[in-house]
This record gives sequence, structure tokens and C-alpha cells, in this order.
Amino acid sequence: MALTDDVRTGITEHDLHEIWKDAPGIPGFFSTVDHKRIGLRYIYTSFAFFFVAGLTALVMRAQLTAPNSHVVSPSTYNSLFTMHGTTMIFLFNTPVLAGFANYLLPLQLGARDMAFPRLNAFSYWIFLLSGVFIYASYLIGKPPDGGWFGYTPLTGGTYSGGVNLDFWGLGIVFVGISTTVGAVNFIVTIFKLRAPGMTVNRMPMFVWSILSMAFMVIFAVPAVTVATGLLELDRLFGTKFFVPHLGGSVLLYQHLFWFWGHPEVYILFVPATGMISMIIPTFSRRPLAGYVWVAASLIAIAFISFGVWVHHMFATGMPVQAMAFFSAVSLIITVPSGVQFFAWIATMWRGVIRFSTAMLFAIGFLLIFLLGGITGVMVAVLPFDWQVTDSYFVVAHFHYVLNGAVVFPIFGAIYYWMPKMTGRRLSERLGKLSFWTMFVGFNVAFFPMHILGFLGMPRRIYTYQAGLGWDTLNVIVTAGSSSPPARASPSGTGPGASGGARRRATTRGAPTRSSGRPPRHRPTTTSPPHRSSPAGIRCGTSARSPTPSRATTRPPAASGPKGRSCTRSPSQPASTPSPTARNASLTRPTCRWCSPSASPSCSSGCS
Repeated sequence: MALTDDVRTGITEHDLHEIWKDAPGIPGFFSTVDHKRIGLRYIYTSFAFFFVAGLTALVMRAQLTAPNSHVVSPSTYNSLFTMHGTTMIFLFNTPVLAGFANYLLPLQLGARDMAFPRLNAFSYWIFLLSGVFIYASYLIGKPPDGGWFGYTPLTGGTYSGGVNLDFWGLGIVFVGISTTVGAVNFIVTIFKLRAPGMTVNRMPMFVWSILSMAFMVIFAVPAVTVATGLLELDRLFGTKFFVPHLGGSVLLYQHLFWFWGHPEVYILFVPATGMISMIIPTFSRRPLAGYVWVAASLIAIAFISFGVWVHHMFATGMPVQAMAFFSAVSLIITVPSGVQFFAWIATMWRGVIRFSTAMLFAIGFLLIFLLGGITGVMVAVLPFDWQVTDSYFVVAHFHYVLNGAVVFPIFGAIYYWMPKMTGRRLSERLGKLSFWTMFVGFNVAFFPMHILGFLGMPRRIYTYQAGLGWDTLNVIVTAGSSSPPARASPSGTGPGASGGARRRATTRGAPTRSSGRPPRHRPTTTSPPHRSSPAGIRCGTSARSPTPSRATTRPPAASGPKGRSCTRSPSQPASTPSPTARNASLTRPTCRWCSPSASPSCSSGCS
């Protein structure tokens, strides 16, 4: 056997860990470049911002519960919905998905770390400081109040002369920089740091989703960065990019913003579907149906998403021919989304489904995504869109697509991967309680908004008069949003939970570094390694979930290399894998076939 490079040079894996370990104390906290620690920091920080966004939503709903309320002033209400939208879009949804990607990509690809570890740390700190900078506006009593979209001329110097929008504009510029450099890191890591044998057609579906998302970020996020940058030039230095009577155009800002804005919907949606494509096969005990088609649909969504941004500008007076084209593209993008939906249904169709908490969140996502997709098709049709533009119907659709269809997969991923990340398994009892309260509360909070939109209630209003038919529905919406579910609280079992809500799933938490020796990915002759299989089909097959899989019948033997087969011996009980074995699979790819170097438990079942 040929000696590896580390043996020839006399460097052991222990030496590598000593070289890579972080400095102790506070210097190590700020200087760490470990992808696992950075990923967890992304997740924890994002949920902190998520909590703040939930509080702002509660205050807004308190104001709208009854007509002619005076819970907050009109200016305060404007700042609340501005900060709520900004926080959810820029400071929660995108960063929390980046956190999962940072943690999982090197593990699923067999890499030691991200391609550019220091750039990875830079991306996180820029994100954190940008969020703190935006919220620092409250310290001087001037929070942003121009909406999370920042439409001109309202946000220009003429109508917003204070520094309120400067906090928002500069913060968004740097959030865009953070997101863009993170996407570059993801792309390089996926293409250059895959383990030997990990070809692109064997990558886990979550990796495919992050790759598609990263390419969308590269082309979309610079548009909103440029838009907010030009807005700041108008405000601070007197340029006239968005002043019509001096040669500028307010529609230029909308085009730049929505060229990012609609792909952003899929920048968030695509990684969420990648999570679902990992969860459903695991708890259905079946490989993902149509792996190639699902991967192709992710690429198609990434491409088509850049042809639908005018979908948000149908009421701006553009030529009808142009709007008809973008309306058609908005309908076409439902095709690749439908491919994924039917692939998930096909995966579950003849599977042996285990209704774990993660699986419940995945199923809840399917139902919410279905309704959000139906309303999306409706607003893509020109005559209908003209009727519901700027009404609460659009608010309902937006929350079903971005809140429900993204937040539910995120919570499913927490229950699916957090045991690997923290070394503790989350409580299934509390998890299922959390799911049902979230699912019921979410629909109680947002489904009536469709009816409010049909009744003519405009969005972004501060108050309303009695007798318009909105009173009862607003009470229902507030009741739903006031429950823990609609705020998407982890019910004590999310990141950072402790005590009785969790029980230990591994002997210790995940190591701070991935394996010092690059693993070799070994394909099988029956199914690609990225696909989940029922427990017991092969020795060494890794469970992707912290929850053990149990096959109902004994599977047939699967022949391996050199004529060997890996079946369970008659004397070997059909026991579930140990917690350590279950969680070791995400650290590095495991041997899929019995070999002289296989573990004793595997060798005992080889024939």
C-alpha cells in the first residue's frame, strides 16, 4: 500500500489538529475560521434577529386588531414594518440558510473546511456588523421608515431628509457584500474540494441546492447592492439617479431592486427544497425519486428566476407586450417547482414513513408550498394582479411563500441536523407540539389575509375605519400571529435549547474540525451514495438522520466488489445503529462495502 503524504512527511492527524485548532480564549473566539463554528454562529445570530422580527410583527398586529387603534403612532408603524421586512429578508432567511450550508457542505463533500476559511469568517462578521448597524438607528431615535423595499422617491432626500434611510441603505450594501463573498466560497468549495469519488452526479441534493443558490446570488445580489448604493449617492452626494426631472428614473430603482427581489424568493426557496429532499427520503426509507430530474429542476429554477422580476411591476404602466412576456415566464417557472413536488410525493408514495418531527415539518412545507404556489400562479396573471396589487392578498401570498415555505424547512432541518451539530437530540414530544402549534397558528394568521385582500384592505396601512368588513378577520389574524407558532418559536427545542427538552444523541458534540485525512467516496452498484436506503441493506450505510431507520422486512443481499455481499448474518440482531455510528456519517463518507478494514460490526455480517 502506498504511503500517504502525511505518513511520508511524518505529520500525523493529531499534528494537523494542533495546527488547525483555534487560539484559546477571546482571541480564538474572534479569529476562528472553522466552518462548523461559523455555521453555528450564522444560525444563532439569525435566530436572534428572527426573534426581534417576531416582536415587531406582534406590535403591528396589535395596532391593526381593531379599527381606529392608537397603539403606536403612524411613523412608528412605518418603522416597524420596515424593520420587520428588512430583518426577515436580509438578516434571517438568507443568513440562516448560509449557516446550514457553512456547516454541512464540507462534511457532505468530504472536505476539511471551506475553500476560503478567512473569507468565510469575513462574511459572517460583515453580516453581524451590518445587522447591528441597521438596528443602531434606534439608539438615536431614527429607525428606517421607508419600507423594506426602499422605493424612491419616498426614500430620497426630498421626502426622507434624516439619517433614517442612511442606516438602512448602508447596512443593505454591506449585507449584499457578505452574501456575495459567501456565495463565491460555496461555489469554489463545491467544485474544487470534493472528496475523491464524489462526482457531481453523486452529490447530495442539499449540495445541489446550495450550488444553484450560490449562482443566483452571484448574479442577483449585486443588483440590490447597486440600487441601494446609488440611492445613498443621491442622498449623501446630490446625484440624480432617481430624480425624473433631472434625467433620472424612479423605475430604474424598481428594476434594480426586483431584479434581485424575485430571484431572492428562489435564493431562499431552493436551499429549503434541498433540505426537504434530504429529510423526506430518510424518513420515507426510500431513495429520492427522480434524482436527476430534481437536480435539473434546481438548475432550471435558477435560470428562469431571472426572467420574472417584472412580475412585481405590473401596475407601473409598462407596455402590455412586455408584461405579457414576463407573465408567461412567471407561469413557466411553476414547471420545475412541480417536478420537485411530484418527486417528493413519489418518494413517499410507497415508502415506510416515520412521522418524526422533521418529517412533519417537511409535510407541512408541502401543504403550505402548494397553497403559496397556487396563489403565485394567480398573481402572475395580469388582470388578476391588477386587482390585488398592494392588497393584503399579496401579503398573504408573500408570507406563504417566504415564511411558510422557507421557515418550515428550516425548522425541519434543525430537528434533522442539530443532533449532529450539538451532540444532543431534540425532544420529539415537544417537537411535534411545536410543529402542530406552528402549522395551525401560521394558517390562522395568514390565510384570512387572502380574504382581506379580496375585500379591499390595502397593505402598509396604519389603521382603518369600522364597518368595512375587516374587523373580525383582523381579530382572527392577530390571534393566530400572537400564538407561538406564527412567530415560529422553537418551543424551547431549537438552537441553544437545554435542559429536559433535549437528550444526548452522541458521546460528545461535533468535533471542531473535519477529518484531517481526506476521505474517499466509494460509489455502489445499486444506488448512488447520496440516496438514503433502509437500514440493513448494506453494511456501513450511513443514516442521514439522527433518528434510526427500521426496515419492515429483511432486504435482499446486495453484491459488492469482488463478489462479496453485505447482509446481516442470522445471528446478528436487527438492532438500530448506535448514536455514534448514526452521527459519524456526516463527518466523512464511510465505506459502503465490507472489507478487511471494516469495523467488527460490519465484518460480522459479511459473507
